[in-house]
Amino acid sequence: MIVVCLTGCKRASAPEILPEKNMTNIAYGNLPGQVMDLYLPEGRSSTTKTIILVHGGGWSGGSRRNLDYLLPSLRRHFPDAAFANVDYRLATAASPAFPKQVDDLAAVIKYLCEADYGISEEFAFIGASAGAHLALLYSYRYDVAKRIRVVASIVGPVDFTDPAYTSSPYFHYGLSPLVGPAAKRPHPESYLPVNPAAHVTRKSPPTILFYGGQDPLIPASQGPRLKEKLDGAGVASELHVYPRGGHGNWDEATTRHMGENLAAFFHRYL
Repeated sequence: MIVVCLTGCKRASAPEILPEKNMTNIAYGNLPGQVMDLYLPEGRSSTTKTIILVHGGGWSGGSRRNLDYLLPSLRRHFPDAAFANVDYRLATAASPAFPKQVDDLAAVIKYLCEADYGISEEFAFIGASAGAHLALLYSYRYDVAKRIRVVASIVGPVDFTDPAYTSSPYFHYGLSPLVGPAAKRPHPESYLPVNPAAHVTRKSPPTILFYGGQDPLIPASQGPRLKEKLDGAGVASELHVYPRGGHGNWDEATTRHMGENLAAFFHRYL
């Protein structure tokens, strides 16, 4: 039987369309340094993924402002994604980066999963230099729930057993902020707990890598060594080495090439 409503019918209301929302200086934890900026797209839903930006600075410096330049292009490429540009607690002589900075990334993800922002619990990382190291280490070793769908490393240190790295005058000096007094140890095995390449498995997320052939801090061999590990584990990956590129200070054409390839890779896997 068909029932026809002549009067007093209540129309179903259209689902609410959440407006775009940009927020700065959000505390994702209770400790100094645990802050981020968050950019939420219009019309977001439980399928909206979040791209997390992790700055560099040798684990002891830098801020999320260093990656602000990436946001306009990324938001054009991914208008339906949310973005979190994060700070983390910086290393000091008394308080090395590990494990507190990995803990901070975990706190970011926990906060975003529990907050009522109308987004999904799936994420991607884009890290630069030390931030790329942290993003990879978290994704490969600590993402037990497998919420990281894809990760990008821009000139990140990834393999502390690389002879080209261990023989560099920057090696022990540069790693002191990461592991503290342990950086004085002569054996690269000391760094295995914080070595992303040592924690690659077949369940690691798809990874895209960008390196400079003239980088004075991170040897160009770092990218190929991690790519070999990822290939061996059957993990989808791409490697781009720019022969004339330095430590991320690339010309406009190289930066544009990086952005286009990063966007294509993320569209494929995010």
